[in-house]
Amino acid sequence: MNNPFTGSGVALVTPFNEDLTVDFAALKKLVRYQIDSGTDFLVVQGTTGESPVLSKEEKFEVLKAVQEENNGQLKIVFGVGGNNTIEVGKLLKALPNGIDGILSVSPYYNKPTQRGIIEHYKYIASCTDLPIILYNVPGRTGSNVLPETTLALAEIDNIVAMKEASGSMEQIMEIVMKAPEGFGVLSGDDAITMPLITTGVVGVISVVANAFPKKFSDMVHDAMNGDIAAARKNHYDLFSVTKMLFEEGNPGGVKVALAKQGIMKPTLRMPLYPVSDGLKNRIELETERLITG
Repeated sequence: MNNPFTGSGVALVTPFNEDLTVDFAALKKLVRYQIDSGTDFLVVQGTTGESPVLSKEEKFEVLKAVQEENNGQLKIVFGVGGNNTIEVGKLLKALPNGIDGILSVSPYYNKPTQRGIIEHYKYIASCTDLPIILYNVPGRTGSNVLPETTLALAEIDNIVAMKEASGSMEQIMEIVMKAPEGFGVLSGDDAITMPLITTGVVGVISVVANAFPKKFSDMVHDAMNGDIAAARKNHYDLFSVTKMLFEEGNPGGVKVALAKQGIMKPTLRMPLYPVSDGLKNRIELETERLITG
């Protein structure tokens, strides 16, 4: 099975009302913003969507709302991961229709061996026919999926891509260089997406693109088409705000940028906490510059 997920993917945030219920109107507004701005695919209920603090029922309600607004226009990837392998498999078997793929993070907290990671993914791959994107984010999981582990998993038919957020250019390039035909590597780090594409990475699952989808997707598409000068311009235009959005954690920063544009409130669910006033002011100023300039 070849990887169908390329270009500019967006890890959608989950908007909340002030009473902490899901703001479905704002969610649909965000989806429309992506559709109208050149985004290639949507990722629902990744960590950026605050998935750890949503119930199973809420996650499916969010998915349904995204599907309704999307109306088949963009591919939809649903986040299904965890550190209980059997339970992840049960959830995969119970998924509703209308999903194009799965994003599944490497098991966190347990800190399995590389062999344990392989067996985890082999099992969950047997529980679904959907294409699976692996997700390596050592800063959150406590363990790194090594290149040889990714390459072993790439031989499984419905494991089609890796979202790489290790931050190691060397590691990512090793996977790109050795991956079998049809297996894709996606950037999981917004700040290095443009240079990674020049090494053979086929796209990104982005946080920043929630708030600046047109500029970010233009950067990705220009880089993929070999127009490095144009891609570099947008890369550096976004560089300052990209650092700001992660300065005090994700998705607090990007929700401020979205609130500045009138798309949603910046509300977070605990244990996440709003960004400081100083950072909020800097994000708002940079957002204004980017959307008016």
